[in-house]
Amino acid sequence: MPIDLEIVSPEKLLLSRPVDMVVIPAAEGEMGVLVNHAPMIVLLRGGMVRLYQGDTVTDRLFVSGGFAEVTPERVTVLANEVFAPEALSRAEAARRLAAAEAEYEAADKADMPALDAAMDRMQSARAMAEAAQAD
Repeated sequence: MPIDLEIVSPEKLLLSRPVDMVVIPAAEGEMGVLVNHAPMIVLLRGGMVRLYQGDTVTDRLFVSGGFAEVTPERVTVLANEVFAPEALSRAEAARRLAAAEAEYEAADKADMPALDAAMDRMQSARAMAEAAQAD
């Protein structure tokens, strides 16, 4: 039995369809979601969302971070940014990483939210570089 998947960016609904399983890059690690999953909201890190039909990955999308809401019938990925794998660029990832590192160095070290945000952007840029290299 499939689970309904929606992937939404700040601009628009990007994908809405049933899948057998979706694997999302949760902050705590890769998380597979099947129908009847326990309800939860999870923080996403930069990484690939993989859509499955049976045992086969049918689609992959890179998200730079965001949240996912999981219910027994649906997964809604609320992504900061979404990229098709072929649109990923090592040069863009390097640019993003340099900007995030500079932001981290310039931040007030007592400002934990700013440091956390810069660290999240560094992690996302590293994941983007890794994903761009894999393709």
